[in-house]
Amino acid sequence: MDAEDLRDIFRSLGPIHIRRMFGGQGVYQGEIMFALVASDELYLKVDDESVGLFRDQGSRPFSFQTRDGRTTLTSYWLMPESALDDPDEAAGLGKMALAAAQRAKAAQVRKGRSTDPGRRPRKRPSEPAT
Repeated sequence: MDAEDLRDIFRSLGPIHIRRMFGGQGVYQGEIMFALVASDELYLKVDDESVGLFRDQGSRPFSFQTRDGRTTLTSYWLMPESALDDPDEAAGLGKMALAAAQRAKAAQVRKGRSTDPGRRPRKRPSEPAT
């Protein structure tokens, strides 16, 4: 799946950009990743509010093997095949994935975790200053 295919699928979301990652691609709107492409399959971000829809449609989560052989499941689920051919369905699922990604980012901020990779972690009061 190339960048133009992805832009076509998600055209209703406005401008998106694609970044290479781990042999695949992350799909972003602004600084929020809401989809990924791995092994030429498109996965969308889900959370508690949206995972049921994907499960009901027979979707599955993106998973990978760790170095020690364990399987790790992610919060990205395979986009239903029907949505690849239906712009309205793709738009709805894309908006749902973007909303899930925004909620996840907001939860990180509330917990005091920075999503800025350049930001230094805060020291706890009990930690000595360096």
